[in-house]
Amino acid sequence: MLPDDPITLLLMYALIPLWIVAGLADWLCHRSAGIEHNAGPKESLIHLLMFGQIGVGLMTALVCEVNALVIVMMVVIFLLHEATALWDVSYAVSKRVVTPLEQHVHSFLEMIPLMAIGLLAVSHWDQVRALVGASGGPPDFSLRLKDPPVSGKYLAAVVSAAFLFSLLPYGLELWRGLRARHSNQAM
Repeated sequence: MLPDDPITLLLMYALIPLWIVAGLADWLCHRSAGIEHNAGPKESLIHLLMFGQIGVGLMTALVCEVNALVIVMMVVIFLLHEATALWDVSYAVSKRVVTPLEQHVHSFLEMIPLMAIGLLAVSHWDQVRALVGASGGPPDFSLRLKDPPVSGKYLAAVVSAAFLFSLLPYGLELWRGLRARHSNQAM
């Protein structure tokens, strides 16, 4: 059953799938660049770190009530992700060519989480106002499960898609990098 709220619908059925597709496109760019032979496993580890950062924020928003705590947490995760992305690109450009296409894909991977935070903030405006002291009530910093929860089928689909199209490819990228580094050391 689809959500009645258009913001939730947009988040669940547009932004999350777009994030997964952008992650796969980024991996395809890395595969094309042969990063196992230039930037190596270090860049792959950075990619897995960024996947984990956004994954924590995504899963928290999917299973927990969105309130002041979750919004602040997502903003902090976004800022950490941005710092990690800057580290990633700074490292990558020192080791290999980062094509315009890959740079464009990176813009999606950076802005999709920001759009998600913005949409969640709009749909939980009372908590944003409470955070900045503009409402009569205090911000809610409790961590509790959604009631009603997101459907198990939807969660399973998101986790499966993220695993198959993001985590697994980045894991294979790391494996190829480690294998290439081992082969180079053996020579």
